[in-house]
Amino acid sequence: MRPTAPQIGFDRFIRLEWAKKALEVRAGLADISELDALLDEAHSGPAARKKTRTVLNRLWLEPRKDLEPFAQRGVELFQSAPSTSPAALTWGMAIVTYPFFAKVAEIVGRLTSLQGDCTTAEVHRRMAEIYGEREGTRRMTNMVLQSLIDWALLDRSDNGKTLTRKKPCALEGSDLVRWMTTAVLEAVGRPVGLGTLEAQPVIFPFGLSDNLGFVLSSASDLDLRADSAGNQSVSLRE
Repeated sequence: MRPTAPQIGFDRFIRLEWAKKALEVRAGLADISELDALLDEAHSGPAARKKTRTVLNRLWLEPRKDLEPFAQRGVELFQSAPSTSPAALTWGMAIVTYPFFAKVAEIVGRLTSLQGDCTTAEVHRRMAEIYGEREGTRRMTNMVLQSLIDWALLDRSDNGKTLTRKKPCALEGSDLVRWMTTAVLEAVGRPVGLGTLEAQPVIFPFGLSDNLGFVLSSASDLDLRADSAGNQSVSLRE
């Protein structure tokens, strides 16, 4: 029997402005009516607005129960330092909430790792190999790519055929680095060598810390271990 294709989930273009406002609402820094006004202005009908709101709910307003503690930590980071990048926080939530989003990010990160760019056709081909050759896969991949471009984490050529990686944004603050590391480990689903953590394709828009081992050593939800050769790996604590 052919295995069932994974659910897509992230099926809307999400502007950073909307994600930031949803984060502000969750953090108690804005009222839900402000988000509703933004969505009303941007959508032509209630059905489209509802679908966008569903994605925003899962990211910030009503995350899955198992992701609630992780989402709350992200919210607290934003509350303590409102200058914290909403793009970074929303990226972290997106890669743990939506495997489809994480897979697009991973593929773009991998394809752009050598020369700094790739074609949209290459991304679509890789996604079709995983999720099936169907219109929904193509359309939703475009939704993710369009979102990443709006979040200023990826560039696209004027003809829309080439994607270009930007210089990685350094994550500011040890707490944010630890939080994003947790997101990466959740997304990849396995321990990662400390020396290769920052090179994981799924986190290509961001840079971690120069003293990563020291920063992660104090994380309550992460385990740092060394093998007999002294190579360190990091994993989620059971």
